[in-house]
Amino acid sequence: MERRKFIQASALVTASFYISRDLFARPKGPVYGHQGMRYTLDTRWGTLDSSRHPVKDCHEMIQDKKGRIILLTNETKNNVLIYNKSGKLLEYWGHEFPGAHGLTLANENGTEYLFITDTEKHQVYKTTMDGKILMTIDYPAETGFYKKKEAFVPTETTIADNGDIYIADGYGAQYILQYDHQGKLLRTFGGRGEGDAHLDNAHGICIDRRQGAPSLLVTDRTRNCFKRFTMDGQLLEVISLPGACVCRPVIKGDHLYAAVLRSPDMNLSGSGFVTILDKNNKVVSNIGGTAPVYNGQQLQPMQQAEKIFVHPHDVCVDNDENLYVAQWAAGKVYPYKLRRV
Repeated sequence: MERRKFIQASALVTASFYISRDLFARPKGPVYGHQGMRYTLDTRWGTLDSSRHPVKDCHEMIQDKKGRIILLTNETKNNVLIYNKSGKLLEYWGHEFPGAHGLTLANENGTEYLFITDTEKHQVYKTTMDGKILMTIDYPAETGFYKKKEAFVPTETTIADNGDIYIADGYGAQYILQYDHQGKLLRTFGGRGEGDAHLDNAHGICIDRRQGAPSLLVTDRTRNCFKRFTMDGQLLEVISLPGACVCRPVIKGDHLYAAVLRSPDMNLSGSGFVTILDKNNKVVSNIGGTAPVYNGQQLQPMQQAEKIFVHPHDVCVDNDENLYVAQWAAGKVYPYKLRRV
């Protein structure tokens, strides 16, 4: 009898363990997204005491090699807020960037640096990870395209393996400007105009190495697409994303992520979502957006389906494949976290 009671008790404990494990593993709250790229939403993740650490627009985010999540905001009380992955504030700095917009991480021989674009000061800065300015790039008067500094409104940078700096003038004359690592201008391409080789709202830029040889992905936001260029500025491909006014492209592993500021065009306020593309640049998931539908090879128009976001401006993907979403003109909200399920 004692042995029977022991076996029954053991079975009950084991069953309780598996039930508890399954309940614990089950996502809490709604799950968003499609085709295996699905997430739960935490809107409180980055919330801080706004009297001490305020934000205006939360523009962009990156993760450094220490695993920290770094946010850039145009609030000059603290332009940079540095979190751990649990949402705890670790550090903060920066008072000199009223137009803080683009945030890029660069690695030089194992040392990390930040590149910050400022749309109000019309400059690009290279800084240490604690905010010391090491280089300032002014408006490129030598090109002849810019008669005054106000015409240059840089929104994003990306850094090549050899240290070359690519700047997207996404709110200005729409050129992509390539500099060497010391800040010497090498070439320009793109620019405002008709035709696929030209750009309109060249909001973001990144280097894509998923296919082997590196190439440049550039946002053409009002035209609902990314454009692929060679590293010296020759157009290779247009990645059409109908209905999605995308911000910068963000690559992690085989996937390309982007915040969609508005949909189906720039005229509808509060209509953003997040889109995810696979290695072949087919949309596989929309978080807060309609499910991606292809008619043959043709992607059908997308738009916001669920009111999760107002104006998502950037996506950061951490080393656990969780997402962090920064928003522009969204009531000074702090970043949201989306946990992969």
